[in-house]
Order: sequence, then C-alpha cells, then structure tokens
Amino acid sequence: MKLLFLTPQMPWPPQQGAALRNGGLIHALAQRHELHLLTFADAPTPTPPHLASLTTVPLPPRSGAARLRDLLRHPAPDMARRLASPAMAEALASLLQRHGFDLVQVEGIEMVPFALPYLGRAVGPRWIYDAHNAESDLQVSALRADLKRPTRWHAALYSALQVRKLRRFERDSLPRFDGVVAVSQEDAALLTAQCHVDAVVVPNGVDSDHFAPQRFDAAPDMAGRGGPTLLFTGKMDFRPNVDGVLWFADQILPQLADLNPTLWVVGQRPHRALDRLRQQPNIVLRGWVDAVEPYLAAADLVVVPLRMGSGTRLKVLQALSMARPVVGTTLGCAGLAVSDGKELRLADSADDFANAVRQTLLQPRDAAAMAMRGRAHIQQKFDWRVIVPSLEESYQRWLAQ
Repeated sequence: MKLLFLTPQMPWPPQQGAALRNGGLIHALAQRHELHLLTFADAPTPTPPHLASLTTVPLPPRSGAARLRDLLRHPAPDMARRLASPAMAEALASLLQRHGFDLVQVEGIEMVPFALPYLGRAVGPRWIYDAHNAESDLQVSALRADLKRPTRWHAALYSALQVRKLRRFERDSLPRFDGVVAVSQEDAALLTAQCHVDAVVVPNGVDSDHFAPQRFDAAPDMAGRGGPTLLFTGKMDFRPNVDGVLWFADQILPQLADLNPTLWVVGQRPHRALDRLRQQPNIVLRGWVDAVEPYLAAADLVVVPLRMGSGTRLKVLQALSMARPVVGTTLGCAGLAVSDGKELRLADSADDFANAVRQTLLQPRDAAAMAMRGRAHIQQKFDWRVIVPSLEESYQRWLAQ
C-alpha cells in the first residue's frame, strides 16, 4: 500500500507520547509499505531510510492575543486551531496531486482541519483518523479535577469552554472519515457513542526488544543519593502530567519520608507550576534528556499518579517493557488490561498510593517478579509487531468499502 501520514510533529526523536505512537506505527508500517510523511518541523531534517519521502512545514506562529481571540470567538476548539497553517494545506494539496495514495492517516485532532476539504469525495485515498485521545473526555476529566481546587478554577474554565467545542467538532468531523482508530476500548466506546462512528482499537505499543531489561546502563546522575529512586516521565507542560506530579509531591511523597526516596521527573519543558518543587531536596526536575531508557534502568520504581486524561500511557508501556515495578492510578494505567498486584500496583487515593509504593519498595523480590509478569504482558499484547497487523487488516477493510 501507498500511505501518507499527517503528524503535528516529527516522530524522531520522540519528545512526547504522540510522537512515540506515531514513530512506532510509521516505522513498523514502513517495513512493508511505501510510506510518506508530512509533518511540522522548524529545521530541515534528512529523510530517514525507511520513508519514501519526508515533507516538513515550519510551525506556524500563534500569538497569545490570537489564541485568546480564538478561545472567545472561534467555534472550533483550541487544539484544532493551534496549528492553522496555509503552508501545510498547500503541502498536502501538492502531495495529493503528485501521488496516488491508497490511504492518508491523520494523527491527532490538530491535523483534522487539513483533511476536512477532502473528506467524502468519491475518488481519491481513504482518510483515516487516529484519535490519540477522546479529546472531549480528556477535558471533562481535567474539568472535574480542577474544580476541586480554587487555585485551578481558571484551568477549569478553559476546560468548560473546550468540552462543548470539542464534542461538536468530534461529532461533526469524525463521521466524515472512512475509518477511525482509538488507542483503547474505553476511548473507542466513547467515540462510537458520541460521534456515531465504528472506531477500531489499535493500542499504543512499544518495541520490547529495544525497551528490554539490562540493555541500558543506569543514568549515572541518579546514583549516590542513598534512598530509593522513584521516576516519573512525560512531557512536563502537559496538564495531566503537571497535575499528577504536584499531587504526588504534595500528598504522597511526604508519607514516604522515612524511606528517604528521591523523585526524578524526566521530561521536556517543565511547567512553571513545578518551579516550587526545585526547592525540595528529594525532588529532581531533570527536564529534557536525550534518552529516557537509562533513567528507567536506574529507577527502583516508576510512578504514574495521573488523575486526568484519556487514552493509554506510553510511559507505562516503556516501564513495564523494561521490567520496572510500576505503581499507578487506575486512570493512569487505563486501557492496558492489567490487574492490581499482577503486572503492577494500582491505587487511586493518596494514602493508598503511598502504601502501594511503600510495599513495592520493601518487598523487592515480589516487585521484581511482578515486573517480569508486566514485561511478558507487554510482549504478548503491546509490542508493535503484535499491534500493526490488526491495523493493516483494518486498512484492507476500509479500502474494500
């Protein structure tokens, strides 16, 4: 098949969950199909050998005033306006004119506006939407969490405005695609119910040969602090990640003081709301790193204290694939078909989360056995080599329609 992927950012190097998913799908599909990529990038990038072509467009500028104007006046949701770019629209039109693509896969709601002029045509490629999240539901969970704290009511107001716009946008746009992909059964059910589409599940995945135990040396800067090392990874200007780290730092970590743990927060662009954590000697905001694998290798425990969001978390897949013990919330580990105490530990209150961390750290033999069960689970169900064939089957079905 001849495929075109539309992505909001370069998949390499993977700087966030969306890029990890996009890169994994693209790399696996490119082994058996002719794959072209159209994406945003600020600097010229050589075409990777597994791609038939790479076309990049500079990220469009968007001032704070323009964003505020859109928030108040434009009917489209904020995410759908974030990357508005005539240059991207022109690049897409040119590629469609020059290539006879079988399918075009649109990665994320930011890229949907570029596809809208082509949807529903009798001729041309099939158009597939890959929903990295059920975006309106993500904002609902953020709204509920932020309403509980007066200091976050401004964020709650943003979510309240966006929920209605996102639901309308998803409801109007998604049925026009030839196929819709969701990352979890939960998201597929939401999109099917709200948008009247037959969403298929293609979960997030991981290369379990790459993310393997003992494959990487431990990050040297994580050594020498005395107590156990706890790790949180993710894009640190992403609202659910910021909320989760603050909740863990304020309500969970103090309960573990007798164990003398250090929380390492690894991820790009730490939000200013996290600045106050820099004063705490048992918290390290590491920021951007070239590779997360050495930090996973060095961690005694990976924590996923998420209270808002949707979809599935690649941070959990990576940690389990490297056989690291994981403690997370039910929401943070959603969509992965895991059970408390089998592949990882689940806890949803601050007290329960602290107790789960404590028991995992104090029972290293049980924790190691649990982590190996987690790795086996990932290899069986969430390796890209297992996942991609189901997507190819859906491609064939959509092409036959």
